Amino acid sequence: MIDLNRKQDPAFHQINTIEFLNVTKIHLDNGIEVNYINGGSQQILKIDFIFNAGTYFQKKPLIASSTINLIKEGTKSYSAAEIAEGIDEYGAFFEVENSYDTATLTLYTLSKYLNNVLPYVKEVLLFPTFSKNEFNIYKNNRLEKFKINLEKVSFVARTVFMEILFGKNHPYGANPTIETYDNLALSDITDFYNDFYNLDNCKILVAGKVEEQTIASLNNFFGSLSILKTTTSKKPTIILSDENSTRYIEKENALQSAIRIGRIIPNKLHPDYFGLQVLNTVLGGYFGSRLMKNIREDKGYTYGIGSGITSFKNAGYFFISTEVSSKVTPAALIEIYNEIELLRTKKIPLNELELVKNYMLGQLLKACDGPFNMAAMFGNVDMYGLDYSYYTNFISTIKKITPQTLLELGVKYLNKSDLKEVVVGLL
Repeated sequence: MIDLNRKQDPAFHQINTIEFLNVTKIHLDNGIEVNYINGGSQQILKIDFIFNAGTYFQKKPLIASSTINLIKEGTKSYSAAEIAEGIDEYGAFFEVENSYDTATLTLYTLSKYLNNVLPYVKEVLLFPTFSKNEFNIYKNNRLEKFKINLEKVSFVARTVFMEILFGKNHPYGANPTIETYDNLALSDITDFYNDFYNLDNCKILVAGKVEEQTIASLNNFFGSLSILKTTTSKKPTIILSDENSTRYIEKENALQSAIRIGRIIPNKLHPDYFGLQVLNTVLGGYFGSRLMKNIREDKGYTYGIGSGITSFKNAGYFFISTEVSSKVTPAALIEIYNEIELLRTKKIPLNELELVKNYMLGQLLKACDGPFNMAAMFGNVDMYGLDYSYYTNFISTIKKITPQTLLELGVKYLNKSDLKEVVVGLL
């Protein structure tokens, strides 16, 4: 009989390393790069077709997202309904995603049906028709959703924050307007597709039960195709923001005010990035953070508040986000800046830092559960030219970082005069 001591906490051990599944890099016959992770017990595959065709590359708002969303709405050989039905017949499905840096089409399928569904994927990627009718339906639907979102303080705050952070002429900061929707032309979509959806601009990432036949099928459908070299002149000139550091937008009768505070910081390639992630977690990166304890638990100003760090390929930024009752907006701002200033003036207590370290290591381990998640983690660093050693270094930094180092990072990056602030609602 096992003797359980319920009065004593179980032993706790910090993570030292994470055993990542191997990533194998190959090239199809025509040179397309394929990275694959073989793992899992089920005969299921997740295949990402990743193009450098995100928001960063568009000449004006809406083009990149419209292109990836319309790409599946009919091809030379199939209508949108036939594509959907053909994929669904085999229990497969695909989804598209537009990010600031990339555009991705992701296929989920049983391994045994890969050859049945790849013809549809090939058609979608290489032979979309971008019909006028589908374009008009898409544009009208998105415009109506946009008009609804304009009434939401959180939506307006988020978009305006990106504008004052990067500048309205920067591809990360340029926001659509009703006029932008009105002026969006089908030729914008087709031109963007022709410029950025060349196979030379594509990487394939495969995860799941990857076998020799899996690679052979990809090579059969995509490796025999001729590749057009991508032009590099389409990359935009980056002009950072010269916007004012604060923006207040009044919404009459608003019950809540949306607050966004932050600044541009280095991305994953910078040596300060790991430490900033730890500092951010202390401030507002988890449910037990300082912002949550102060603004939610102690003051009762909000249901939720958090902070985060986002890394793009060409920049990064730190942000604080919350919605508070309009009556307490000024008070909430004071408390937020008080918490920021504490990180610049007082060392984080060791017991608090240890709790944050354990939380971060646990979250990192959770994010590695299964080949699909590991593939996502690999994809998140591969675009920077990094590999899994990034996470090994991250673990090492989390375990070794000191309150003194975090204090120095706070002084360096959290000066109030460097922060941008957006409030939408009532102040």
